[in-house]
Amino acid sequence: MTFDYDLFVIGGGSGGVRAARLASTEGKARVALAEEYRLGGTCVIRGCVPKKLMVFASAFKDQVEDAASYGWDAKIGAFNWQEFHPKLRQELDRLEGIYGNILDNNNVERFHARAEMVDAHTVKLSTGETFTAKHILVAVGGRPSVPDIEGAELAITSNEVFLWDALPKSILIVGGGFIACEFACILQGMGVEVTQFYRGEQILRGFDRESTDFISAAMVEKGVNLKLGENVSKIKETEAGLQVTATSGEVTLFDQVMFATGRAPNTSGLGLEAAGVEVGSKGEIVVDDYSQTNIPSIYAVGDVTNRINLTPVAIREGAAFVDTVFHGNPTKPDHDLVASAVFTQPEFGTVGMTEEEAATTGDVEVYTTSFRPMNTLFAGREDKVFMKLIVSVETRKVLGCHIVAPGAGEMIQLAGIAVKMGATKEDFDRTCAVHPVMAEELVTMKSPTRVVKGTS
Repeated sequence: MTFDYDLFVIGGGSGGVRAARLASTEGKARVALAEEYRLGGTCVIRGCVPKKLMVFASAFKDQVEDAASYGWDAKIGAFNWQEFHPKLRQELDRLEGIYGNILDNNNVERFHARAEMVDAHTVKLSTGETFTAKHILVAVGGRPSVPDIEGAELAITSNEVFLWDALPKSILIVGGGFIACEFACILQGMGVEVTQFYRGEQILRGFDRESTDFISAAMVEKGVNLKLGENVSKIKETEAGLQVTATSGEVTLFDQVMFATGRAPNTSGLGLEAAGVEVGSKGEIVVDDYSQTNIPSIYAVGDVTNRINLTPVAIREGAAFVDTVFHGNPTKPDHDLVASAVFTQPEFGTVGMTEEEAATTGDVEVYTTSFRPMNTLFAGREDKVFMKLIVSVETRKVLGCHIVAPGAGEMIQLAGIAVKMGATKEDFDRTCAVHPVMAEELVTMKSPTRVVKGTS
């Protein structure tokens, strides 16, 4: 059978674009890609990139105040969203243009249209066009989930934050994951009065508990009104604002309510049923170790598979897909020991096991340190940082590294190399410290804070 394309990619985010480019250039394939919204996907357009720029913007208030303590004639006024926001939009436009150029320069035909599968080899676009492909790659990412409560339609999600014409004076953020916590810190830093509800007993569930306890306390110290064990019962629109009734019965008015209560694979309306593709209980596309679905011609990468929902992982999965399908080199994307960062203030960088997870593997030594870093100590701040290593008593390998500090994302990228390589505590100890920097503490913690008996 003759096909219109060797590969048709549905979704123009990081994973889909990487796969399309590599398949076209290195795999010598005829490739097309369809994206219904904007090239770059969640990360570039409504996720990592604009969020990180907002993190930078929100941090300058403290930095300018610290500058005055260092002798600078520095004063800060109110944050001006109208000044910042157009520049943010310009940067996103620039990045989207780069993604388009990448596809064009690598001979990938692109369609600004929604695509859905008709069968195992056929894709229909919202323009009415239909194409056939030897292989189809689904890389459509995820979308915010909104709880089924009265008045939920009055709230926004993280998608809409980047479209604001003006900052609200007050906001309720519902959720305890990294998106909720990051935006709580960002908006508080920009001068918004922030309340955060989380139904659980501590934010950032699934991360190292001692580290999240530290982050939670720091957020409250900086002014976030964090209410644990609390949730929204209903939302009502009034002339004065959005009236929120909490599950505790408390009623409060906010200018905005944002749900950051999880994300779901963006699989509705893709034609998965027509193509016979298996879908999991959470709506995710079920794939094997090589990102192949139960239909041999259809693959999926990124958040739509609900494996590890991080942009660099989607990119790796896209590259592994090309190696497997177009290079004849079956390649499994490596999902082991993936480092990550949460851009709260202070940042959280983490790689490997939590203390709780490590204890299930056997006895572990836990090394911790907390101190006031030099730069903010001099400025008179009480801010502290926290660092933690988890070490197997039996193998001496560092099983986990967790850092809560300014620049923790930068630090964990480098620490992640050592943990990925299987470095032992003695390897860390033999490494000479760089002085004076915060990260030197990672190689100077000589005695364990505690030894935890294995629970296995």
